[in-house]
Amino acid sequence: MNIMNWLIFKATFLFAVSLVAFGCGNRKEKITSSATVPLELVLPTPRQMEWADAEIGVLIHFDINVYEPEYNWRGDWDYNPDPEIFNPTELDTDQWIKAAKDAGANYAVLVAKHCTGFSLWPTEAHDYSVKSSPWRSGEGDVVADFVASCKKYGVKPGIYASAAANGYFKVDNPGLVVTGDSITQKEYNKVVETQLTELWSNYGDLFEIWFDGGVLPKSKGGPDIVPILQEKQPDAVVFQGPYGTKNLVRWVGNEEGLAAYPSWATADSTTNADGTVVVQGLHGNPDSPIWCPGEADAPLRKNSSWQGGWFWHEGQDHMINSQEEMLHKYYHSVGRNTNLLIGVVVDTRGLVPDADVKALKAFGDEIKRRFGTSLAETAGEGDKVVLNFNAPTEIDHVVIMEDISKGERIRKYKIEGKLNGAWKLLAEGESVGHKRIQEFEAVKVSSLRLCIPESIASPRIRKFAVYNIW
Repeated sequence: MNIMNWLIFKATFLFAVSLVAFGCGNRKEKITSSATVPLELVLPTPRQMEWADAEIGVLIHFDINVYEPEYNWRGDWDYNPDPEIFNPTELDTDQWIKAAKDAGANYAVLVAKHCTGFSLWPTEAHDYSVKSSPWRSGEGDVVADFVASCKKYGVKPGIYASAAANGYFKVDNPGLVVTGDSITQKEYNKVVETQLTELWSNYGDLFEIWFDGGVLPKSKGGPDIVPILQEKQPDAVVFQGPYGTKNLVRWVGNEEGLAAYPSWATADSTTNADGTVVVQGLHGNPDSPIWCPGEADAPLRKNSSWQGGWFWHEGQDHMINSQEEMLHKYYHSVGRNTNLLIGVVVDTRGLVPDADVKALKAFGDEIKRRFGTSLAETAGEGDKVVLNFNAPTEIDHVVIMEDISKGERIRKYKIEGKLNGAWKLLAEGESVGHKRIQEFEAVKVSSLRLCIPESIASPRIRKFAVYNIW
């Protein structure tokens, strides 16, 4: 939708649409629009729909600082760890991706370059990379191995390469050289452009591209990456990418895997539109012009552990989040219309630690146990969807999914169960979008119905499913 159509739509929406609700089965909806301007809904791209269906991903961190944990890239701009210390002799990306798959992940994002500036592929931009390390005699490429393992296990690959910070080049957020020298800045921008061109050209199609801290725009002295992105990876989902890029997803505002509620898939902008401006409204906005759903990132290890839980540190296996803590994150991310991106560490051997592998599998197994098979489910269109049981059935969870290819239409919903011939309210809420997990006290019902007292256009229910988990 271009800006003129959006302005017309906004005016039409504000002045020509009214909703009046009188409860399930008696809903009166009046939607009027100009005879010449149809009411439009913001819709996701095909890749954004594929991304929503993926639901769970992993974010894999591995960097030279795991070999020198006392190193602080901001602490001494004139020092960088020697590449000779990077030597993961047992590195096995198959093991990484198998662990991710066991957790239920359908995509994986590799941190190819974090804030130290050390690069996990043999970049031509500089020598501070795996090619200067003893690992595989300087002939290794972690990114290539990672992408190959993703293909082997049917996991969609993604790449994180921070443009905003780089200890090797003395760059700090939001992507500026600390000296302030304009010539040095241009040299750094060229490095960023070269490295991103390599990552986006040499490893096939990427499912997601991750910009930690956003991207300093060219107009403010940053690298000119939008044309490279549009040419090399036009279909990738872009986390905190340059404003105006298609297939955007936004940050939920914390690293605890907890989305706000309601959580709408549409937003006025990303939460960090260009890496320099923080936009308020982490709930999103149902009346906004951009489809930009939330992604909730959270490390498997507690935020209070080393480097916020994102990197491995010896002796911290006890800092892994419990299964209940991870399930809480799942309910408050996937269950709130956002994806969950789980941070996974790699140790000095080049492996995901055994304790983390075990925890990831336990989490994935429990999600399958809870939501793998429903007691009953249906789909439908309109303000009421009903499930009838042959006999009173105990339930405690409901999953609602909209057909987001038609947009987010539900504004409010109620879930009612029939007990002893009478309907009782079990739960209610606002946004649904791709998925809403609704939990309530266990109750025996003979029928269950989804009531939608407020919506924009006729609701399209992709799935209305019921579970008895406890």
